[in-house]
Amino acid sequence: MTVDGDMRAATLQSWPDPDRRKFAVALFRPRDEAEGSAARLRHLGFAVASLPAVAVAAFAVATRLRHYDAVVATSANAFLAEAPVDRKSPLFVVGGRTARAAEQRGWRLGAPPAPDSLALADCIGRAIPPGAAVLYLAGRDRKPTIEAALGAVYELEVVVAYAAEARDGWSREETEALADCQAALHYSRRSAALAAALAAAAGAAEHFRAMTHVCLSPDVAQPLEALGAARIVTASSPEEEQLFTALVAAAAVFPSYSGFRI
Repeated sequence: MTVDGDMRAATLQSWPDPDRRKFAVALFRPRDEAEGSAARLRHLGFAVASLPAVAVAAFAVATRLRHYDAVVATSANAFLAEAPVDRKSPLFVVGGRTARAAEQRGWRLGAPPAPDSLALADCIGRAIPPGAAVLYLAGRDRKPTIEAALGAVYELEVVVAYAAEARDGWSREETEALADCQAALHYSRRSAALAAALAAAAGAAEHFRAMTHVCLSPDVAQPLEALGAARIVTASSPEEEQLFTALVAAAAVFPSYSGFRI
């Protein structure tokens, strides 16, 4: 599905009131990550079902050094546990949420949060000289972007600080909540694929394919395209504000829906 330019340009503030509460949205993020997003969506008038595809587990962090020339993190989950590292080590992160989680642990940012991993690697390349000691507080399941960009240039140490474990299945109540949703928001390629698998295991594959899927990026949308999802919309840039704008535009082109049970 495509959304025309005028609708993509629609602001969140312009979303009309009458039918908002007839449009329910599924979130597949871990519950702690979904809380802020769900609150914003409800403020916009949408109903929200939180249906995590993963559960995040923190690991004890052990590092070779006490001080690093740079520390890297791409998720707020990297700071669920304390790291035995000098907080004077400059920190480089992806996203404002990661920055806030780090600052709550006493870290100082070496640069403003980057929008994605490639931009983060570029920022580090400009700020940190080659051969420097760099620590990457990583997730167990991750893309190789950071290692590929930094591994040949720096003394890169990768420490797994957390893992997003795939859930075995949704509860009956969660499956019923999915049945009431007309749309889903997808923040990562992995969680989109896991959500599709969970829906299939719950006997809700047909409904899942028929939903409107609003994705943070074309990469996130790929598992849904492979699945044959009927309606896929992609945010104009990989930011939550643009994801919500795409949701509002997508909701506006569909007819009103009947009530739901969430």
